[in-house]
This record gives sequence, C-alpha cells and structure tokens, in this order.
Amino acid sequence: MNDKIIIYQKPTCSKCRATLSLLKDSGKEFESINYYETPLTADKLRELVRKLNMTVRDILRKDEPLARTLDAVSDDELINAMVENPDLIQRPIVVWGNKAKLCRPPEHVMELLE
Repeated sequence: MNDKIIIYQKPTCSKCRATLSLLKDSGKEFESINYYETPLTADKLRELVRKLNMTVRDILRKDEPLARTLDAVSDDELINAMVENPDLIQRPIVVWGNKAKLCRPPEHVMELLE
C-alpha cells in the first residue's frame, strides 16, 4: 500500500496521543491532522465514515452534551453538526488507503498497520 497514513486527531486527547506514539514506534511515515485547526468538510467526514465501515451514529461522541439533542436528526444533519462541532466526532481516526480505524483503544491502529 503506497498511500500515506493519516491520523485525524485532537492534540489534547489522550487516546490520540497514545495512537500517535504507536504510529511513531511503528517506523511508518504518517501525516497528523488536527481537525480542530484543519476542519473536516462534510464530504471528508462522509468519506471517513465509509472507510471506517461504520454509521455516522457510530462515530458520534454520545457523552457530549450536544449529542444528547441529536437523537431525531438525519445522517446529513448529524454530519453537519459534527463538522460545526468537532467535539462530536470520536477520535482518533487513522486512514491508510481505503481502510480506516477508529483507534479506541489506541491499539486498534496495529490492525490497520498489519
């Protein structure tokens, strides 16, 4: 696989920092994207959901106060809410080619690197 490994993360997130450490230890080159500084677009978020082979609701951080108000919204409305409020997105997400992993726990990144 020649595609670059990309981690979408938040620097203050402990799971993100642990996943970054595992990526560094793997010796593989990767790009780190802080999606608070470089916001995800709705199209990019849909692409990530597809690569994760999950639903939009699967990557919703349900403990966030705003998430509790989003029970009855459509997937498109949920995507838009996540784009506007990145705290709603589970993290970190690591992508390599057409595959992606939600690295909760961080060790899930190893499944992607195999």
